[in-house]
Amino acid sequence: MSLAYSYGTLFFWSFLAATVVPMSSEPPLIYLVTVQRAIVLPVLVGTLGNVLGACTTYWVARRAAGALAKRKKPARGQKQATRILQRYGQPALLLSWVPVLGDALVALAGAAKMRFGVFCFWVTLGKGLRYLVIALATLNFF
Repeated sequence: MSLAYSYGTLFFWSFLAATVVPMSSEPPLIYLVTVQRAIVLPVLVGTLGNVLGACTTYWVARRAAGALAKRKKPARGQKQATRILQRYGQPALLLSWVPVLGDALVALAGAAKMRFGVFCFWVTLGKGLRYLVIALATLNFF
C-alpha cells in the first residue's frame, strides 16, 4: 500500500469517524505508526481529519439551530444545549472523541453557537491527545 494512500485513508476515516458515521479511525492510525515507526505525522493527519469532521458536525448543528431560532419560540433542545455547556463549560469538549457522547457534545456546541475558535481549541486538544496516546501505546512507549 502506498504511503500517500495510507495517509489519505487515515484522514478520510478520521474525518468520517468524527461525524455521525459509525467508523473507527484507530486501525489506519495503528497501521501507519507500526509501519512507519513514527508518531508525529500519523497523529497530525488523524487529528486534522477528526477535527475537520467535528467541525462539519458543529456547523450542521449551528445552521440547524439558526433555522429553528427563526421560529417564535426557541426549540427546547437549543435551551438544553446551552444549559449543558454552561454547566460543564468548554473543557467538556475534551471528550469530543468519545463515541456517541462526543458527537452529542460537538452538536450541542454548534447549537449553542459556541465561538468557533474556542470550539476548535478544545476539540483539537482532546482529539490530538487521544491520537497521541494511541500512537505511543502502539510503539510501547508507556
